Parts: sequence; structure tokens; C-alpha cells
Amino acid sequence: MTTPDLPLPLPASDDAHPARKASISREDLLAAALALIGPHRSVSTLSLREVAREAGIAPNSFYRQFRDMDELTVALIDLAGRSLRTIIGEARQRAASSDRSVIRLSVETFMEQLRADDRLLHVLLREGTAGSDAFKHAVDRELNYFEDELRVDLIRLAAADGARLHEPALASKAITRLVFAMGATAVDLPPEKDPELIEQLTQMLRMIITGARTLAGSPPLR
Repeated sequence: MTTPDLPLPLPASDDAHPARKASISREDLLAAALALIGPHRSVSTLSLREVAREAGIAPNSFYRQFRDMDELTVALIDLAGRSLRTIIGEARQRAASSDRSVIRLSVETFMEQLRADDRLLHVLLREGTAGSDAFKHAVDRELNYFEDELRVDLIRLAAADGARLHEPALASKAITRLVFAMGATAVDLPPEKDPELIEQLTQMLRMIITGARTLAGSPPLR
């Protein structure tokens, strides 16, 4: 009696994974990369195979959406910048319709995002210091967007108080860079330090704005 031939096992290759998806979008790959990073791991440390595995695709399928991991990282940085600008913009609008300080509410919102496991924010904080030159340039571009929007807001708020600003573009740059530098520091600190950091950062920003108003011959920020 002969034993019937049994099918040979498939080789353990990347393209033979039973759970792999037939197609995938750019958004799926960005979500997969975000799932792998955190406060202490940057996108720069991820491999293409890790992202493909997390997304449930063969590594070769990755190239249908991105040329390489560098292009994916720059896309993540762009997404992170757009997301945070929307969140901070909404905070400024809420402050405009209430008696709360625009500065303090914006700082509180920023810190809330930092503690809410907002991995997009971590991308901006980490890739600007730990990534390649291309990543640093992408982060710098996003910070420039923040600065442009903040410059408009600073001029508007000063005008509402009957004041002017000395070099508003430079003041917005100082504020933006300071907030992100403090955010990068806060990532490594326990949340219990947040009230102290929020108070310090709010006071620092008030000093910058008051200085810009004083240099322009206007009354200090109220």
C-alpha cells in the first residue's frame, strides 16, 4: 500500500504569509508606522520590513505607495504638522470666544496632546533632532507653517489691544522653537511635572510677547 503524496509545505518567504492583504493605501502604511513608534522610538529606527509586517503586506507591496522609508517618514512629518496646526488652531479659537488666555490654553492643549500618546506629535519632536537631513528639513518646513500662522495671530491679538509688535515674524519664530524644544524635554519627564512646565512655558511666552510689544513702543501684554 502506497502513501498518497502530501503537498509540500510552502517556503517561509515574505510573499507567502497567509494574512497578507491584497492591496493597501498610503494611509494604511502611515498608520502601521505610527503603531510602531512612541516617545522613545523614532521613525528613523524603523525598517521597511517592520512596517510591511505591521501593515500585513509583503515588503515589495510597500513600493506601490512609497519609494522608500525616507518618503514615508516625510509624509508622516507632513501629516503630523497638519494635525497639530488644526488642534492648536481650534484651541486659539476657543480662547477667542472665552475669557481664558490664548497663550495658556494653547500651551495646555500642546501638553495634552503630548500626554495623549499622540505619536504624530512625537514624530515632530523626534525627527527634528534624531532624523536625517531630509527629515530635519521636513520638520523645519512644518515649524515654518506654525510660525506663519502664529505671526498672523500675534499681530491680530496686539491690534485688539491697541498695540504693535517689533519683528512679529521673529517673535513667532522664538515662540514656536521654544515650545517644541520644551516639548522634546517634556517627553522624558513624568506627567506630574506638567503643571510646572505649563506655568514656566506660559510665563516664557508672555516675556517674549511683552518684549516684542515693548520694543515697538506698545504697552505690555495684559
